[in-house]
Amino acid sequence: DGGMGRGDGSGRMVSPDDADDTGTRILHVDMDAFYASVEVLDDPSLAGKPLIVGGMEGRGVVSSASYEARRYGVRSAMSVQVALRLCPHATVVVPHFERYAALSRQVMGIFHDITPLVEPLSIDEAFLDVSGARRLWGTPGQIARMLRTRVKAETGLVCSVGVAATKHVAKIASTRAKPDGMLIVSAPDTASFLAALPVSALWGVGPKAAESLENRGIRLVADILASPRSVIERALGPAGGERVWQLAHGVDPRSVETDRVEKSIGHEETFLHDIADPTVLRSELRRLSDRVAARLRDGGFRARTIALKLRYADFTTLSRASSLPEPTDVGQRIGDVAIGLFEALQLTQPVRLIGVRAEKLQHAGGGLMPLWDDDAEWRRVDAALDDARERFGGGAVTRASVLGPRRDVNALPTNPRLPRTE
Repeated sequence: DGGMGRGDGSGRMVSPDDADDTGTRILHVDMDAFYASVEVLDDPSLAGKPLIVGGMEGRGVVSSASYEARRYGVRSAMSVQVALRLCPHATVVVPHFERYAALSRQVMGIFHDITPLVEPLSIDEAFLDVSGARRLWGTPGQIARMLRTRVKAETGLVCSVGVAATKHVAKIASTRAKPDGMLIVSAPDTASFLAALPVSALWGVGPKAAESLENRGIRLVADILASPRSVIERALGPAGGERVWQLAHGVDPRSVETDRVEKSIGHEETFLHDIADPTVLRSELRRLSDRVAARLRDGGFRARTIALKLRYADFTTLSRASSLPEPTDVGQRIGDVAIGLFEALQLTQPVRLIGVRAEKLQHAGGGLMPLWDDDAEWRRVDAALDDARERFGGGAVTRASVLGPRRDVNALPTNPRLPRTE
């Protein structure tokens, strides 16, 4: 989400240069207010001002906001209109995703220079395991300082880094260090560091779970440590309770995984004007389905499940999903499923956002092709579309059924494709 923690930087904690980094090996690096910072980089007159990066005039949502705007309560995912009520003198800039992706590739390239063990989490954050990089670059604390200096020198952007023994604690530490800070939590200090945190700082404890714990008088991680496990499991359910109990006790065995498989590939768009006409909405679903299918093919994936997302004018949001008999990467098939899901809904009011997502991804190489391929014809259409995209760029060529004014100029990938760093 363009690097918005909860924070406006008010509860910031940072380590002195000589802080103890005993037993640490994981870095979590998070670019500060990434999209907003890139806009300031490209237009220095915006520096130090409240800045909102978001959709078109009056519509759309906040993708990122500068720290100056956050102090007024501006948060990502709120509508630009609400943000401007909170902070009327903010400057609104339309997002430039190609530019963010290019800088992300550059930043991830710096990480890969330091260690091959990089796990990108999104366009603007990553975990690094530096245990094998010590003899080249020094201790984890020294590596974190060097990394911050290099990112600033080579890109002009600032990042915050958490250094810890586990992923979970490193991520909490980078959030606490924002903006432009570094926080080291040594292995011996981990228990006391965690105990003092509010329960909402734990990974996976969202607002609802936090409320459920607070209603039982459990406000700090220390209170979790003092409670029987059964109480935590009653508050959060068996699976959630088990995980939060483990994290509160500092147990997090997850390693840094360099080849994360994308969990889903989606595109959604917010319309300039709410749309009530089902014909237009079906045509947009075709367009989005073709985009999703193209990204599946680019990544070498097929999807087993197709999901539809629809948001009405009053912001009520519906999701529907359907599983396929055979996994697919064919635009026509994905569009048929998305339109089928759409037609099963009663349209009660005009629509402001629509999206298509492919889920349960598997590598296209896996599994035998069926004996006869029902989709052979459509595969040829897709191959022609792919070829045209290669030659003429993104939105130049589309199928006749979706001609008409381009509404998808504001369509965003729901999880921007991570830059390939090879």
